[in-house]
Amino acid sequence: MAQEKDRLICVTCPMGCALEVTHEGPALVEVSGHACRRGIEYARAELADPRRMVATTVRVRGGLHPLVPVGTAAPFPKGRIMELMALLREVELEAPVRAGQVVLADALGTGVDILASRSMPAAD
Repeated sequence: MAQEKDRLICVTCPMGCALEVTHEGPALVEVSGHACRRGIEYARAELADPRRMVATTVRVRGGLHPLVPVGTAAPFPKGRIMELMALLREVELEAPVRAGQVVLADALGTGVDILASRSMPAAD
């Protein structure tokens, strides 16, 4: 397999280092541009299994507002985010909702839970 070069921005700290990554498929060969060791680990993870935190809203029936913000409890596989968003469009909670409540356990079999980001009281 031929070596490829990609450019990444490391997001593990506020420095935002511009990384130049040389790799053969998912196998890391060399990383340059990092100010700390975390840049190397970020590049390795990004090549093997890119993940992102996801935040959105879901509907609430009988709540003070019609939507409540939710987010992933851990980084979610990047390639499955659109599938997750489609699934969350179908979710409707019953008020009241409390912050930290599990909205969807083990989303799409990934082991990542979706949690309510804030409380939503029932409408009076």
